[in-house]
Amino acid sequence: MLRSPRALLLDFGGVLADAPPQPPAPPELVRRLSQLVGGVVADQQIAADLTEGARRYSAWRDGAGRTADPVELSHSRVWAEFVTGSWPGPARDAVDREATPLSYAWTWRADWAVRPGIPEALRAATAAGLPLAVVSNTLCGAAHRDFLAAVGLAGSFAAQLYSDEAGPRKPNPRLALLAADAVGVPIDRCWFVGDTLGRDVEGARRAGAGAAILMRSPRTDREPPQPAVVPDARIEDGHGLLALLRQARGSVD
Repeated sequence: MLRSPRALLLDFGGVLADAPPQPPAPPELVRRLSQLVGGVVADQQIAADLTEGARRYSAWRDGAGRTADPVELSHSRVWAEFVTGSWPGPARDAVDREATPLSYAWTWRADWAVRPGIPEALRAATAAGLPLAVVSNTLCGAAHRDFLAAVGLAGSFAAQLYSDEAGPRKPNPRLALLAADAVGVPIDRCWFVGDTLGRDVEGARRAGAGAAILMRSPRTDREPPQPAVVPDARIEDGHGLLALLRQARGSVD
């Protein structure tokens, strides 16, 4: 049985919420960029560059995750390095000035949905006196904040730590350590709940978390095998998390 936690640190995507894959070049974002640059870059080129940019940014994230202490790129650098590099100077400058709202739009998912059992698990943890924190890699944490507020879950969290705001990217242990500091609980008394071995479980191990819990999501199933990274428990959703808490604490209901 796992040692009872004094706080929970939870990933956003794949744990708190999830959504079907989104096309890397959403039509509304293509239109917004086209208007922003005054039509000097064709819509077809914008869509192609967004698609290729998403692929390259994903490859960068994967590569960064294999380094010792990965750090998130700024919004401006993501657009400049992965999307607009071949665009005319005025168009690049226009995107740079709007890099943060554009990053929000690229991050936001209209079909995000709270994962099954998560509201119940969060309510039970809060009732048991466990402070909660979000710990997430993302291009734009503001989009995640707004979603949690829209579905009535933002008030459950004492802190929300996002890579674009805080700097470190999982598996950099600093992001989890910052979250533990924010909730005032030693990291070795925190459970870390994520949906990837390489970023979440590995990051939790590096940080010294009391337990590393792997919640299965579509991303989990796509991840390459990592036999050297072993979670303390595997669960399917928020109902599984609540069951683990009940086992560990006895009084959680």
